[in-house]
Amino acid sequence: MGNGEEMPEVGRASTPRVGLLYPTRDCGEDDFVRMAALLDPSITVEFSYVEWGEDVSDIAEMGALEKLNAVRELGEPDRLAVAAAGLTGFAPHVVALACSSCSFLQGLDGARKQAADLAALMGAPATGTSLAFVAAARAMGLSRVGLASVYGEEVTSAFAEFLADAGITTTHHVAMDAPSDRALASWDRHRIADLTERGDGPDAEAVLVPETALHTADLVPGLERRLGKPVLTATQVTIWHALVAAGHPARGDGAGALFARAR
Repeated sequence: MGNGEEMPEVGRASTPRVGLLYPTRDCGEDDFVRMAALLDPSITVEFSYVEWGEDVSDIAEMGALEKLNAVRELGEPDRLAVAAAGLTGFAPHVVALACSSCSFLQGLDGARKQAADLAALMGAPATGTSLAFVAAARAMGLSRVGLASVYGEEVTSAFAEFLADAGITTTHHVAMDAPSDRALASWDRHRIADLTERGDGPDAEAVLVPETALHTADLVPGLERRLGKPVLTATQVTIWHALVAAGHPARGDGAGALFARAR
């Protein structure tokens, strides 16, 4: 069903059901629900969880290489298939892997394969947060971006390479090397604003914030006013791309320039 960035709409879902595969319970799920509600209260969002490897107990205590391998393992086909099966009864109009790093660490072709495999399993369009960033940047005509990354340098560089393969240049980045997604879920608006400002640069046309545990749904318009340019967050682009695939109007006020300007 396409390469994940440009997905055909399969009918128009008047009350779309969005199924999300998510890595860690009780982190940023409420932010996806909030983002959807800002756009249309009729949108239903359901989660199914991708299980971490058996040897992963506390990711915050892991070294950089251990953490990278654990996150990459999250994106393996068998794990995604098991999680997707949990959405069968929900019958989603669209499915998205709501995890940035466990898709972009597979590379652009790997992320596209993840989406294609999920689409085949579920009989519905599928995407992932990393592919949604690419699609959103293209829809807005962006080719140079700054990265406000919570990852370490190695993982941040992997995302920059992923974007480069899609024709998007990273002109500036910050790599905060946060300990875990659970820690990030507690970040307040001030820390997120500081992160976004650090990720900006004079040549960047927009700033990307690739972390699905951060609570950004209510912050995007203010961040954009502060920086004077679009800000694309993981929650925002995932919901946007899912709605495009579901044939639901991906426009609205209060959710940032992406929903105001892009289709």
